[in-house]
Amino acid sequence: MPADRLLLAASLLQNPVEWVYDQNGNTPLGDVSLTPFADDHGLASDQAFQILRHCKQAGLLNDRFCSLGEAVADITPAGIAWVEARRRRQEDPAGRAAAARSGLLTWLWRRKHDGTRMPTLAGILEAPQSLFEGIRLTGTEIDRAAGYLTAKGLIKGTARAIGMAGPLRAEITAEGEDCVENYDADLAAYERRNNGGATTNFHIGTNTGNIAANSREVTQTATTNQGINPSELVLLARSLRQAAPVLGLPESDVEEFADIATRIENEASTDTPDPGRLRRWGNAILDILNSPAVSGALAQTLSTAVQAAITSGS
Repeated sequence: MPADRLLLAASLLQNPVEWVYDQNGNTPLGDVSLTPFADDHGLASDQAFQILRHCKQAGLLNDRFCSLGEAVADITPAGIAWVEARRRRQEDPAGRAAAARSGLLTWLWRRKHDGTRMPTLAGILEAPQSLFEGIRLTGTEIDRAAGYLTAKGLIKGTARAIGMAGPLRAEITAEGEDCVENYDADLAAYERRNNGGATTNFHIGTNTGNIAANSREVTQTATTNQGINPSELVLLARSLRQAAPVLGLPESDVEEFADIATRIENEASTDTPDPGRLRRWGNAILDILNSPAVSGALAQTLSTAVQAAITSGS
């Protein structure tokens, strides 16, 4: 597929659910042929049917208008809600700012470990780390993130240009590496690490007794997976890792994709998997699957499966 069409597919036609949503006027009624979508993505008709089946399994599309020769879909109320929630997140300034900071820090960590010193920060705009909910962050947002990370001592760089919040070139510091490696580039968690003292931690699942909410030096623990099915995530993570070499990703991104899949599998295999981590890593997988570097039915299928897995019960 030509680069301009691939970029269009990544930026405007994120997935068949959003595409159908845009075609039928935000209503659960009506039938939309997936043939134009398949043509834009270089897919065969059988691959269009495969995508439709997976979207139906996720409850986002329906195939009641489907014929034997053509994949025809209508969006479900759940699909409409999913698209609208995704687009609200895309427009959330706080979410975009947090994604820009985390993404830039992760990108600089990778650049340092592949031997690149003081890269130009604009380079992230060509990498998956500058994607948020499937859309590309702006250069201004990356610049603001660079200024924030510099002020926090997580990156260091050259002098900034007039009118810029951050440096033109930078590299990650030891503190930044600690944030990436031990806190998954979650700046909020990293900054909370030193908030010690006497605290009361509640991990509340199904409660059958009293909760001592105002007591001191009390820790009560129960387990909840918040709708996430760990055993299904383990199997999905293994499928993601096996698919990494055949998705057409740049070599550097294959390693990152497989590494995130391994993190998901390891976390989901624990006795008390952290839903927040699983969703964060799942979103990182989605950013890569929805990047301009990836196309094809396999990527679409995996994207739908991951989205369904990390949003179930949320």
